Amino acid sequence: MAIRYLLDEHLSPIYRSQLVRRNPEVVVRIIGDLDVLPKGTPDPEILIWCKTNGFILVTNNRKSMLGHFADHLALGRHIPGIFTIDANQSIGKTVEELIIIAEASFEDEYQDRIEYLPLSR
Repeated sequence: MAIRYLLDEHLSPIYRSQLVRRNPEVVVRIIGDLDVLPKGTPDPEILIWCKTNGFILVTNNRKSMLGHFADHLALGRHIPGIFTIDANQSIGKTVEELIIIAEASFEDEYQDRIEYLPLSR
């Protein structure tokens, strides 16, 4: 299975449209989509959904997500990964990096990891 992204509900839908435009094979869902979780779902439930469905979470939540991630792992759970974006980086640069990651990474390369984008600083 290829890398799949779940976008946090607080990210602009432009991220999905640009990701799919740049690579139509990339699977991208947004919290609030009919086949995903409803908007307002608590972060711990989002992490469980990502594990169950094989999605890497893409979020701009740099404050509380690290704690939820640590709690999630402490309970013996796993997650395909979390990418936390830099709000000061342009959408285009973030999309470009997500495309490169999707095209060049192994399926479980980010398993149980939280990464801050951009990866190259």
